[in-house]
Amino acid sequence: MPKVTIKTVEWGTNESLIKAIRIPVFVEEQNVPYDLDFDEFDPVASHWIAYSKNIYPVATVRLLADGHVGRMAVLKEHRRQGIGRMLILAVLDFAHETKMSKIFLHAQLPARAFYERVGFVAYGNVFVDANIDHIAMELSI
Repeated sequence: MPKVTIKTVEWGTNESLIKAIRIPVFVEEQNVPYDLDFDEFDPVASHWIAYSKNIYPVATVRLLADGHVGRMAVLKEHRRQGIGRMLILAVLDFAHETKMSKIFLHAQLPARAFYERVGFVAYGNVFVDANIDHIAMELSI
């Protein structure tokens, strides 16, 4: 397991760090339009950044006040090292501390098993968002 630190951050002072992760993952790798990835919810969301070796930002995720988890992104060279799991567990801790009753997300189909391993349950039909197949998932806190 790499040495990683997870920090809760504000959009206003960390926008460039968050974008340095999400642009390579969503815009460049997955061809998600920039204006679709970055929206009016970013400034009001809770954000987390994972720092490798306590210095380099390598992953991020956000949580909206309604419990919607989204924009989970791990830079390609840092995947499959447990960093995404650490981020989701930080979100779950926050949701528990703030007395949320459940959280939900729209998982890309290849990520479904990842979210199931931390307790999310899929519901509904597969749908397309940004030309990528997704499934809705939720987790009761």
